[in-house]
Amino acid sequence: MPSLMDSTANRATDPIHDAATKEIADVLQRLGTSATGLTEEEAAARLEQHGPNEVGQESRHEWLHRLWVAVRNPLVILLTVLSILSYATHDVPGGTLMLIMVVLGVTLRFVQETKANNAAAKLKAMIKVTATVVREGQQKEIPLRQLVPGDVVKLSAGDMIPGDVRLLVAKDLFIIQATLTGESLPVEKHDARDTRASVSSIERTNLCFLGTSVESGAATAVILATGAQTYFGKMASSLAGQQVETAFDKGVKKFVWLMLTFMLVMVPMVFFINGFMKHNWKDAFFFAMAVAVGLTPEMLPMIVSVCLSKGALAMSKKKVIVKKLNSIQNFGAMDVLCTDKTGTLTIDHVILELHCDVFKNESEAVLRDAYLISHFQTGLKNVLDRAVLKYKQLHGELGIDKYKMVDEIPFDFSRRMMSVAIELPNGERQLLTKGAPEAVFAKCSHFESDGEILPMEPILVGDLVQQVNELSEDGFRVLAVATKTLGAQTSFTKADESGLVLTGYLAFLDPPKDSAAKAITALRQNGVTVKVLTGDNDLVTRKVCSEVGIQAEKILLGSQVENLTDEQLAKEVETTDVFARLSPAHKKRVVQALQRNKHVVGFMGDGINDAPALRAADVGLSVDNAVDIAKESADMILLEKDLMVLEEGVLEGRKVFVNILKYIRMGASSNFGNMFSVLGASAWLKFLPMQPIQVLTNNLLYDFSQVPIPTDNVGSAIISKPRPWAMGEIAKFIICIGPISSIFDYTTYALMWFYFKCSNLDLVPALPELARRFANPVDSDHTYAAALFSTGWFVESLMTQTLIVHVIRTNQIPFIQSRASWQLTMTTIAIMGIGAFLPFSPLAQYLGFVPLPWQFWPLLALTLVCYVGLTQLIKTWLVRKAWV
Repeated sequence: MPSLMDSTANRATDPIHDAATKEIADVLQRLGTSATGLTEEEAAARLEQHGPNEVGQESRHEWLHRLWVAVRNPLVILLTVLSILSYATHDVPGGTLMLIMVVLGVTLRFVQETKANNAAAKLKAMIKVTATVVREGQQKEIPLRQLVPGDVVKLSAGDMIPGDVRLLVAKDLFIIQATLTGESLPVEKHDARDTRASVSSIERTNLCFLGTSVESGAATAVILATGAQTYFGKMASSLAGQQVETAFDKGVKKFVWLMLTFMLVMVPMVFFINGFMKHNWKDAFFFAMAVAVGLTPEMLPMIVSVCLSKGALAMSKKKVIVKKLNSIQNFGAMDVLCTDKTGTLTIDHVILELHCDVFKNESEAVLRDAYLISHFQTGLKNVLDRAVLKYKQLHGELGIDKYKMVDEIPFDFSRRMMSVAIELPNGERQLLTKGAPEAVFAKCSHFESDGEILPMEPILVGDLVQQVNELSEDGFRVLAVATKTLGAQTSFTKADESGLVLTGYLAFLDPPKDSAAKAITALRQNGVTVKVLTGDNDLVTRKVCSEVGIQAEKILLGSQVENLTDEQLAKEVETTDVFARLSPAHKKRVVQALQRNKHVVGFMGDGINDAPALRAADVGLSVDNAVDIAKESADMILLEKDLMVLEEGVLEGRKVFVNILKYIRMGASSNFGNMFSVLGASAWLKFLPMQPIQVLTNNLLYDFSQVPIPTDNVGSAIISKPRPWAMGEIAKFIICIGPISSIFDYTTYALMWFYFKCSNLDLVPALPELARRFANPVDSDHTYAAALFSTGWFVESLMTQTLIVHVIRTNQIPFIQSRASWQLTMTTIAIMGIGAFLPFSPLAQYLGFVPLPWQFWPLLALTLVCYVGLTQLIKTWLVRKAWV
């Protein structure tokens, strides 16, 4: 990663550094552009030359790369090596079967991951981040990726900086560049030439960089570099495609290591026990390797990929677009949702209800001033501005052509106000200001009442504040309007916002959505607590929250958050559901305090001030019409800003996790039980309990039975609460359920050993062809008794493993209260049918199977019934203990 300080040697040849020290005309000439921008033909040629403006995108690898990733899997390598060794030792059936497993495993993973990759790409294509570019003198919105060096762009509050740029015109421009410097405070930028020596590019006051964003102000800039050639691009090149490891990623990794631990403990024990007991080290080795294959969760990557991609597609139908697939599980695990008030709880359609003087009498002068401010400002026109403009359009035009804007002082979050300098029709100049009442009051020295200008005496300020509070308590959003007579100057700064005359108020109403109360109730029923984090005032917030069913008796203000330590704030967030007057930094602190209390936190925001909290949350949620920096910071994009959409998406996220958990529970408990079964059989028997090729066949068929898990149904009860990753619960499940399979493995051993006389190595089959096949066994592993034993255990093991997923997949009674998807059901029937057919099939002699006597089948049926019944009893006990 490059240093933030440029070396002296590099500065001499750095075009970014050169652009900062040269005049604007020289910069434009060097880039071959002008203030009117490039032509479309020039832009197309440069796009071909420089490539798309993209940095650190998650790569959509070509098919060869995806195939290579599938082939280099450790399991595939292990199976390939074992296959080669089998062929080398003339074990053609074993080698062929392992080769089939390699081909099927690689093909299945390649096909499914290609589908998942394509599905994710289609969903991401629905999310568009654009920039305002000037080409051939005309402003237009184009995708960020189509920008090229030499393009002239317009910037305003909320925009991402679309490349490394040199400012041509800047007005009160403040940039957040924490992504590059780690400094959370905004930095002011200017358009003047910067000739300072020994200053790094990042410190230049006329340069802005890709990856930063505009907090406030407006600017015009020319792009110096795009994509990988940007300052951020060079920093990010080594990190491209990397993602933050979620709780889900960590959990899956722990599970894989658990399975590998089982394998590392068990395989050497199996090898040495069989080697010493049977004195056939070659067969012991291949049996141990086959057991290793059986213990490896080779289907996990495919199951996870398919579940996540299927979940993303299902969520897209619920109007939730997933940008990062691994965030789906965190979405399902979310137990606290922090959201803004405006547009989420309210209809986001603000109307101007009142325009009045300081004593709440209707005032056309206040409306005129408000209209002029909203019309002439060049930054983002928020919903309040649009409400003023729409109101005036409905109630008669002002004759706007008679007024002229001289200058503006854009809005920023620290001042919470903005101003425009206007030349009136009579030639007089006025500064018109609107903003948060308390912020404007602080800048006023007088107020107007019935045409009289009166001083802001302390005794009168209380009355003015009371007027504002009364409006706020009625649910109105209130802005104050003030004026100031100006001299002949043409340029103004924030320092000029002083000595103002307060003229009146604007009262806006944004009523609650009809669906808000219903959605909050539904989220609460599904285990998600909704907390409101807003920059709005506490009076309006309390009224809206009370109407939609959120406890608002206690409200924590930003000023109080500021004075709390992290430990104190962690206590307060547990008992507070509404936070008002918050800055972006306050919102981020609240999210982090909830996370320290072990909550999985989602944050829903669409504004510039939401970006820090979106990045800090476990799941960042934004909307399709949000500002660029909010969409880029989010993990998921809602196509509709509605909590009902969110509630449906949460349930889909939980379904995805539950289906992945089914495979994990199955694999872990089955492998844990198999440890006891294989070790016991190895120590007890005079022959291998199952031939290596039979172990591999069993594993292959079982894996196929698990493929439809991503399609399985999920009951409403199991997704009615957040589903965090809990390795402790999985461990309890493994310890309690795993040994049950061993109990019935041992009952099968006893049946085969005592009832079917497999203890007698001289046992002769009744069928003549089998008698001839086993007439001269080379050792005990190749006797009819050994073949009969291994066939019986193979069938029992395969059927119990395949059937038991129907018990483990639900907390209810299987087949009665909860049924699997038709795909999983049909696969179960098919695999169990194949298991029953193999001992009688033409493949039997190649796989070492023999036909099982008819008495075996009713005993097997009894075993299956008892196994399912006992597992159901233990599972029900675990559910009652709240361990699963």
